[in-house]
Amino acid sequence: MQSLLNKKIVLGISGGIAAYKSAELARMLMQEGASVQVVMTEAAQQFVTPVTMQALTGNPVYTSQWDSSITNNMAHIELSRAADAILVAPASADLMAKLSLGLADDLLSTLCLARDCPLLIAPAMNKQMWEHAATQRSAQRLLADKVALLGPASGVQACGEVGFGRMLEPAEITEQLIAFFQKKSLAGKRVLITAGPTFEAIDPVRGITNHSSGKMGFAIARAAVEAGAQVQLIAGPCGLSTPLEATGQINRTNVLSAKEMHAATLNASDYDIFFAVAAVADWGIAKPAKEKIKRQGKQAPSLEFTANPDILADVVKTVKTKGGKPYPYCVGFAAESTDLAKHAEEKRKRKGLPMIAGNIGPDTFGSDLNQLLIIDGSGSKKIAKAEKLDLARQLIQLVAKKI
Repeated sequence: MQSLLNKKIVLGISGGIAAYKSAELARMLMQEGASVQVVMTEAAQQFVTPVTMQALTGNPVYTSQWDSSITNNMAHIELSRAADAILVAPASADLMAKLSLGLADDLLSTLCLARDCPLLIAPAMNKQMWEHAATQRSAQRLLADKVALLGPASGVQACGEVGFGRMLEPAEITEQLIAFFQKKSLAGKRVLITAGPTFEAIDPVRGITNHSSGKMGFAIARAAVEAGAQVQLIAGPCGLSTPLEATGQINRTNVLSAKEMHAATLNASDYDIFFAVAAVADWGIAKPAKEKIKRQGKQAPSLEFTANPDILADVVKTVKTKGGKPYPYCVGFAAESTDLAKHAEEKRKRKGLPMIAGNIGPDTFGSDLNQLLIIDGSGSKKIAKAEKLDLARQLIQLVAKKI
């Protein structure tokens, strides 16, 4: 799935050591289907060459506002009119100051001022430069002018110091640009999501769990952030990174057991939507051993099971109504091995859910692909096999219409 298919992006590069990351950024944008037109300042060319960027993008690189190869000699007009967005990465303190004051003395700054498309910038500079009052004033003015700021992040900088000012990584910038273009159907909404498996200890080194990679839940978390929501992600043990973490729109809580996950959802009534995607173990061990259970020949240990709390059922009990609409709007998930429609609908009715999403396992476990059967009170809808992020975006739009 190419999330930037047919998008035309002007990639502006200003002077800074982070300019070396712009080469990888251009490559990632193109992998997502975008065409990339690079514009560089004179200072940027001290860090990466126009030849490099032209070779990567397949397009001529523009460096001068007096470039005569543009038919009407107005590069600052022609380049922006064909663009879906201008992305400046890295954006130096100098460029931010100029843009915030409406100053335009080279091609990139003039282009940004003359644009009729969105402008996104990824700041990159030394921590003292970022923290300086003048730079913070520039950032606030740019935000007031509806310029999107991507980052910066905190980390080790080229100068050896540590702090905010580091440019986001190319993958993070690409994710945020993709998110920028998504429909903001959940703007102002708060979304709670459980994802991944739970782990029930048998002893300090062993346990039982459900088969779940967490990929579907994390995809829904990303899609919800893309749609403008504030997201609380409660994640069982899985090795996935938090999606769109740099946006500040998502908070992650890691849990291990079903009881821990249950405790983390006790404030579900504070949210507008609840996606119960986690594969929660129905049973736990009544008395986990405090020491590792030693093997006794061929004799297996005797384990006593106890029922875990039903997280989804307990959240449903907290549902209230506002304007005739339930909140949180609860969406359950059902992974079945047979008779998906039958078992999913039975679960929906049994738990009192307005909507449930079902899929057939185990082929989808751990895969980047899935297919869903969405069932609500009005009937069912199949979402054809696709990448989980694509399915998540479609599910988010369906739920947005319901609320």
